[in-house]
Amino acid sequence: TVCDDGWGLNDAEVVCRQLNCGSALEAPRSAHFGAGAGQIWLDHVTCSGNESSLTECQHSGFGSNTCEHGQDAAVICSDLIRLAGSGSTRCSGRVEIFHSNIWGTVSDYNWNLNDAEVVCRQLKCGTALKNPQFGHFGEATGQIWLSDVTCSGNESSLTECRHSGWGNNYNRHYDDVGVICSGMIRLAGSTRCSGRVEVYHNNSWGTVCDDGW
Repeated sequence: TVCDDGWGLNDAEVVCRQLNCGSALEAPRSAHFGAGAGQIWLDHVTCSGNESSLTECQHSGFGSNTCEHGQDAAVICSDLIRLAGSGSTRCSGRVEIFHSNIWGTVSDYNWNLNDAEVVCRQLKCGTALKNPQFGHFGEATGQIWLSDVTCSGNESSLTECRHSGWGNNYNRHYDDVGVICSGMIRLAGSTRCSGRVEVYHNNSWGTVCDDGW
């Protein structure tokens, strides 16, 4: 994790940009999203806000700190949307939106490719290939935030589309919507930014041969 000594919006801005999550809205401190475990890698991070990676910012050195996990730093970015659920990847999954400090789902009432197109664009995942309905990526629990979402397809964010209001619905999680976007590439067998290259084509994941790689 990252210790919150000196943690501020400039530091959070770099994280949000690095993750393609828009701009920084808040830079919570004191383990706002819960305390981590194991190694605390960075402390006294000082960014100008223009760096492309958090590790480019000034800091006290990897692993050099006197912190506890109760000081873990966090970010809240402007693009508060994610794809989750069984079999989900960075560009396919159940649509979830962060609102009032709670992650919630979207009901499939009137859900179509125009709506999915906005989600794929917002996540920088290309164009929408499919708009799965009826809990295709599994049923969530808790809040259902949006229903009757109606997008033209040109909006930059799903929350810019017309809908029935936050939490104003009578649906079940059986109706949770998902998206499958065209930017379908993933790294498997390791971490988010390292691993075996796999590409989604004809409704299945496959690998890339190393001839000429």
